[in-house]
Amino acid sequence: MLVWTFYNAYMPLILGDFIESAAIRGGIMGLDNLLAVLLIPVIGAWSDRINTRIGNRLPFLVVGMPVAALFFMLIPYGAMVTLWVLLVVDIIFLFAMTIYRAPVIALMPDHTPPEKRSSANGIINFMGGVGAIIALFGLSALYGIDRTYPFIAAGLLLLLSFLLLYITVDRNPPYAEVAGDELSGLQESGSSFWKSLARLKDPEFRGHLFILTAIFIYFIGYSGVEAQFTIYAVEFLGMDESSAGFTLGFFSLSFVLFAIPAGLIGNRWGKAPVMLIGLVMLPLVFITIPSAPMLSQAIPGLDATLLLQMLLLLGGVFWAFINVQAYPLVADLGGKKKIGYFTGLYYLFSMASSIVAPGFLGLLMDVFTHPALEYCDQIEPLVRSFEPAFAEHRAT
Repeated sequence: MLVWTFYNAYMPLILGDFIESAAIRGGIMGLDNLLAVLLIPVIGAWSDRINTRIGNRLPFLVVGMPVAALFFMLIPYGAMVTLWVLLVVDIIFLFAMTIYRAPVIALMPDHTPPEKRSSANGIINFMGGVGAIIALFGLSALYGIDRTYPFIAAGLLLLLSFLLLYITVDRNPPYAEVAGDELSGLQESGSSFWKSLARLKDPEFRGHLFILTAIFIYFIGYSGVEAQFTIYAVEFLGMDESSAGFTLGFFSLSFVLFAIPAGLIGNRWGKAPVMLIGLVMLPLVFITIPSAPMLSQAIPGLDATLLLQMLLLLGGVFWAFINVQAYPLVADLGGKKKIGYFTGLYYLFSMASSIVAPGFLGLLMDVFTHPALEYCDQIEPLVRSFEPAFAEHRAT
């Protein structure tokens, strides 16, 4: 999470050295996820079937994690050459991350009984949130000193993570079984992941499809905000690059603080009801954020940046309600033999939205930014015209 968070926050700014349009930068960030969407589900299902001396998940970690760490460290150096070198380095980095992403996530349900998976995912999200905080607070400060420093630090930490996992992971975890060539249910229709995907439309799997579709839709909102927030903060709010990443860190901070409580609440109230609370409240927070500068002017002594940070703190709480429950909910659908397969489905639907979201939101920013500002300028005098009436009402 440390690597992904820093990448999502600062890669658009690095691309900004070569590309001015927010839509094109967002489109490139979205296209980065295309490789993941195509391969992660297949690799997740593959990791259910293979059986090696070091288990069925670790082989993917052995290949993917060291290569990803190396090429992540090379990203700022690629940017020093040309855009094309940067993109080649970026694609290799993303391919390496794709190789191990589903297998490393599937390790949690491999080691955890279903009734404890919300709590376990809360702990995982807590640790991932710690990585995000380090990325947005610590690495953002390093970025302000030298652009290469945070990439080197993050790459070394990724290597350390690989070594710790290799040493500690159970080669024969208690809650997973190696699947055969043909899995029951969804994968009976053929050995191909993509052929078996078509069975989601069957009546018996329609509930599965609704859950996965909901994940796709809400990730459009989250991924778009995450990918474009630093651009919004720098180019609209006038923050410097380091402060923009620092401010986004407040979202991750509250997510970390509430990840474990959200998991415990999910165990008690149920995964779906807790997700619904977050899915109602988080959009309300996002809708309020563009009004932060105007709201801060209406409240004496309230700084716009502070108000924005408070809103992001609140948003992180509701994001924990959503995100902590989502993967365990999907993993439970897979039983013991299809954990990797359903992990792949989770990433297929969540990351497919990441292809659409950054470019779509960037296009909205390109098209509507100035008219929206003019509209706000027209609204403010209208609001101020009511102040005498408000004063008279308070007096009476």
